Amino acid sequence: MSVNTSRKARIEELRRAQKARDRRNRIIAFTVGGAVVAGLAGFGAYVFSAESDKKAARVAEAKAPIKDEQVWDAKKLGRNHVAKDVDYPMTPPVGGDHHQAWMNCQGDVYDKPVPNKHAVHSLEHGAVWVTYNDKAAKADVDALAAKVRKTQYSLMSPVGEQSGAIMLSAWGKQVTVDGADDPRVNQFFTRYVMGPQTPEPGAACSNGLTGEGVTGQ
Repeated sequence: MSVNTSRKARIEELRRAQKARDRRNRIIAFTVGGAVVAGLAGFGAYVFSAESDKKAARVAEAKAPIKDEQVWDAKKLGRNHVAKDVDYPMTPPVGGDHHQAWMNCQGDVYDKPVPNKHAVHSLEHGAVWVTYNDKAAKADVDALAAKVRKTQYSLMSPVGEQSGAIMLSAWGKQVTVDGADDPRVNQFFTRYVMGPQTPEPGAACSNGLTGEGVTGQ
């Protein structure tokens, strides 16, 4: 065999080897790429599924009965605007005649009692009112205050004469809870912050009273 023939054969062998390597690399790249795409698709499906599960859980939680919740007939709760103090049959009140001015309820936390006749007007606008007395643990009060501050259409204030240490009220609805981590807290907020019980949906929770200079119940 001549030197030229041998050289050509060697070159051809090197070309075949290079083609084989290129083909092998393409297969590896395709396989890895497919695995990455499949992984991303799988992760996306997992995230979508997890979010769907969370949404379904929230919907289920919102529809589930709230243990030991008290309910009043909304049709029997007065809604007249009055200037005088109102003698409410429940403490804290969950509805009834009230003053024309409402308490600000855009996540407002009041460290002193607020007048019932103004807070009831906030409930009419769709607010949830968190109240507590001196039996409530400070840690629970602080945790609930943090939750209220993050929630528009909610307010919080002390009510020393209430029967439960921590109580949540909405228009025609009320429940006493065991603490800030009681699952009924989230349940109550989910259902009643601007919920279906709201007599005046869309009414403001701003431009009301701030707790300064208001007197009477």
